Amino acid sequence: MNGHGEPMALAGRGALHRAMPPTIATQSRGVSSVLRQGILNATSMTPAQIERNRCLRADIRPVSWGRMVGTGSRSSGCQQQRAAARPRLRAPRSTPPSRRATLGAAAAALGLGLTLGLSLTQGSQAPEPAALAANAAPASEFTFEQRFPPPEFRDRFPTASESLALHTQAEFAPKPPPAQLVSLEPQAPAPPQRDNVTTLVSMASSAFPYFGNNPASDAPFLNVSSGDRRGHRSFSGRVYWQDQTYNDNRVLVHVPERFDARKPGVIVVFFHGNGATLERDVRDRQMVPQQITDSGVNAVLLAPQMAVDAADSSAGKFWQPGGLKRFMDEAAVHLARLTGDPANVKTFASMPIVIVGYSGGFLPTAWSLEVGGISDRVRGVVLLDAVYGQLDKFANWIERHRSGFFISSYTRYTAHHDQELMAMLRSRGIDVLEGDVLKGQDRPLRPGSVVFVETDETMTHRDYVTQAWTRLPIKDVLTKMAAAQPPIRIAASTPETRNR
Repeated sequence: MNGHGEPMALAGRGALHRAMPPTIATQSRGVSSVLRQGILNATSMTPAQIERNRCLRADIRPVSWGRMVGTGSRSSGCQQQRAAARPRLRAPRSTPPSRRATLGAAAAALGLGLTLGLSLTQGSQAPEPAALAANAAPASEFTFEQRFPPPEFRDRFPTASESLALHTQAEFAPKPPPAQLVSLEPQAPAPPQRDNVTTLVSMASSAFPYFGNNPASDAPFLNVSSGDRRGHRSFSGRVYWQDQTYNDNRVLVHVPERFDARKPGVIVVFFHGNGATLERDVRDRQMVPQQITDSGVNAVLLAPQMAVDAADSSAGKFWQPGGLKRFMDEAAVHLARLTGDPANVKTFASMPIVIVGYSGGFLPTAWSLEVGGISDRVRGVVLLDAVYGQLDKFANWIERHRSGFFISSYTRYTAHHDQELMAMLRSRGIDVLEGDVLKGQDRPLRPGSVVFVETDETMTHRDYVTQAWTRLPIKDVLTKMAAAQPPIRIAASTPETRNR
């Protein structure tokens, strides 16, 4: 304690600070030298010196105001050390001013060294220069309000440049699409996108099972029985059982992915030949669905199962009057369902039809044209090596529907029947075209065209659906039909032929 009753550390710090020349307070080089010397001396201190320094450090402790106060240690050893140390810290009154300045500088350096050592011991890092300067400032120079000013508005609330931008909930709402020009013409909504649809659908109006009569003999079609089994004996004398051959009512339906019921379209009805199934032959080997899609025409496919894998051309329900109409009416419901819009039933129920008959498919083709009930909807007929009979039925349809087209491509196996049909048509005053009129992309079909094309001997009957006068003949016919100018229209009906 000094003469004023203050702790020695406080008195010494204030006195030393007042006696310290300004050059020493502002120059860090001298202070750093003294600190380095103090640290070097600490490494060679004796145990007594170490205990003395510990007692000196115990007299001072940091408080929240940032100045050093006495701790009042009760250790007798430390009291003796402090008693021994106090006379050395006081400067005699008779000491010259130059001597007091020198002692004050040394004491200030020692105080800074002790503070730095304490900080290094407690925090393992050097204190900041601003903190040292704050501890060296006398307490009397600052008031409480100066040292602890109340927070201002800018301290609690950041400026606009420091703040994060505020957003309203409306900014996160979905943005409307860019403005588009609106057509003045009424536009139908775009149909939903879908993949190609190729599926088998059971239809009650399909060819089989059939329990009626054979129109050729007016006898029951199922004319053979064995116990509970019933069957049909064909013209070749072979018996085919109803549960194996004439019991499949499925229809192969194909709707291309780009088909649009809102646009003019056509329904292709394909009657397969003998010894065929829908999946193995019509779909996979003969690629009929693929030809429909590849043509690019707005068309769908219906291919009913005839006699299953049998050498038989029986027409089943297509023998009956109105058989084709009932078949197409039921198919319209399924097509509308498959295209995703039940309202399309009326569209499919009136859509034009192109019938393609291959080989034994000539029989259901001929009877559908003659008694099907909707022959006026048939826009065209394509026979692929299929003129085995029923010539009068084909000639009748050609004569009554002069705006439709008729094509028969044949090999040597059916050449004589085709020659006979051509003579029949010419006798009725109908122009017949022969030769290579279908070859080449610049040969579109024309309304009322009647074309017979004989292919060379390299063409086989088995592969005729995929290779006739050209590769993929069904695709070729549809492409040429779509390119016809003027367009091929539905044959106009007359009172005598309506619903025939």
